[in-house]
Order: sequence, then C-alpha cells, then structure tokens
Amino acid sequence: MNILYFIAGLILLVVGANLLIRGSSQIASFFGIPPLIIGLTVVAFGTSAPELAVSAKAALSGSTDLAVGNVVGSNIFNILFILGISALISPLVVHYQIIRQEIPILIGLNALLFALLLDQKLGMHESLLLISLLITYTIFLIIQSKKEPSQTQDSYAKEFDMQDKVKPRPNIWINLLFVLIGLFLLVLGSDWFVGAAISIAKTIGVSDAVIGLTIVAAGTSMPEVATSVIAALKGERDIAVGNVIGSNIFNIIGCLGITGILAPSGILVPPSVVHFDLWVMFAVSLACIPIFLSGREIARWEGGLFVFYYLAYVTYLILASKDHEALPIYSATMLSFVLPLTIVTLMVMMLGRSTKNGA
Repeated sequence: MNILYFIAGLILLVVGANLLIRGSSQIASFFGIPPLIIGLTVVAFGTSAPELAVSAKAALSGSTDLAVGNVVGSNIFNILFILGISALISPLVVHYQIIRQEIPILIGLNALLFALLLDQKLGMHESLLLISLLITYTIFLIIQSKKEPSQTQDSYAKEFDMQDKVKPRPNIWINLLFVLIGLFLLVLGSDWFVGAAISIAKTIGVSDAVIGLTIVAAGTSMPEVATSVIAALKGERDIAVGNVIGSNIFNIIGCLGITGILAPSGILVPPSVVHFDLWVMFAVSLACIPIFLSGREIARWEGGLFVFYYLAYVTYLILASKDHEALPIYSATMLSFVLPLTIVTLMVMMLGRSTKNGA
C-alpha cells in the first residue's frame, strides 16, 4: 500500500503542478503580463511546486530531515541528472546571461545556505532572510525582463504558446479553477507522498534524510524533467538549462524559506547533510562553471559525465546508509582515481576549446 500511495501521490503532484502552471500562466497572460516574465517567474516557480508542497508537508509533520533532504537532493538531481539526460538527447546551449548572472547567483546562494546551516538548524530569522531574497530576486527578474530584446520576448512567447492571444474574460474563471484544483492536488499528493516515503524509509531501514535526498528528490523533480527534456527535444536548448538553474535558485530561497517559516521549531538539519550533501550540492554548482565556459554548451559526453556522477552519488548514499563493507573501497576509488581524472579531462577540454576559439 505504501508503494501505491507513493506512486499515486507522485502522480497527483505532477498533475497538480501542471494545472497550477497552466492556470496561473494564462491568468497572468490575461492581465497583460509579458510571456518572458511569466516564464521566469510563474513557470519557473511552478515547476518547483512539488518540492515546496512536499517539504512544507514534511516540516509540518515534524519530518524536517525529509524536508531539507528533498531540497538539497532535488538541486543535485536537477543539475546532474536532468541536465545530463537533456544533453544526451541534444547538446545544450548555455545562454550568456546564465553564465554571467544565474550561475554566480546560484553559487552565492549555496554559500549562504551553507553558512546558515552550520549550526544544523534553519530558524525563523534565516527563513525570513531567504524569503526576502526571493522577493528581491523576483522583482529584479521582472525589471530586467522588460529590457530584454524583442527576439528574446518572442522566443518565450513561442515556448509558452502565448503569441498574439487575447483571452475573453470568462476564461479567467476556468483558469482560476485550474489553479485551485492544482493546489488541491498538490496538497493531497504531498500528504500521500510524504506519508508513504516515511513508511518506506522505516521499512527498508534508512533515514528520512536519505529518502529525501534520493527517491523523494527525484520524484518532486518530475516537472523539471518533463520541461527540460521536452525543451531539448524541441530544440529550445537554452530554455532547458535556464529551467534547471532557475528551479535550483527557487528551491533554496523559496522552498526552504517558506518551509522554515511553517516548521514549528525551525528546520533541524542532520549532521550528515551539513558535512556531506551540502558540499556535494555546492560542488555540483561550481562544476557548472568550467563546463558552461568551455564553448558555452553542455556536450553529450559532459551530459553522460553528469549522469554518471549522479548514479555514483546515489550509490554512495545507499552504501553509507547500510554501513556496507564496500563503502571504504568505493570512496577511495572515487576520491583517488575518478574525480582527479575527471578534473584533468575538463581542464584539457577547456584549454582546447579556448585555444580553438582564440584561433
């Protein structure tokens, strides 16, 4: 039954997020909000609705390990797995603005979050700080989007199917109904999903944090998977990257900020997350720099490398949760051989592309 509730809850989360995005996007379009702003705010935040719903429900239920594990795990999953799979489908183009603006913002937020969680707790004041950053970032995006060239505006209008559409007034009530149904499904889905995840964790003998970092994180990231993979298949390769980076930013300042306010005693963070998983999330964000700069694209082999590292990360979590005898050998192999070889390969590729571009 737990597995059935887990799957049913996941389906409700995905359907609810889609209805929420569809309804809120059309309502925003009805009131004359440009498609670019809708894409950067409503759609980007809407794809993170499952993470927010699940983390909030977990926090209210007292399972703060699951709440923070879901956000950290989702951010790792988004970059390593989603970008990796999307790049395997089609090499991804990285927009210059993402390199110049969004990546530094994401890295800065990772560093801030690490500093806030050093005491292994996210309290009310820290949560309010994150919420204020969310508001500031959203206002900044809206102001900036108004200065974007018409070509960029048209690209987003095409992507979200809002070209030259004028909605008759009665349709706003239909879209409002979509929003309400979407929110209801998110609440119900998160209830089933979180309850089943906690029961599964107890059954297989792993912590809530590990379940949150793996199964729950992957499940709540399904809207991002669908959005990025479809964008890659349609050739909108820069939107596939922007969706992931924007979602990761919202997960930190939005999901954790709102969840921290809802949690009765704040979010208690397991020591294992602070000492290992936060470092992985930070390292994954830093890894974007050399890959994105090397020709401003994510090649297929780099996508394959991302997927490989995600599988390696999940394998480590499983071995560590069971205190498996193979863990020391596995860790030593990754640290002494695989990681150094990857770093050397990336440096050689960067130098090669820089030389080629310079010529």
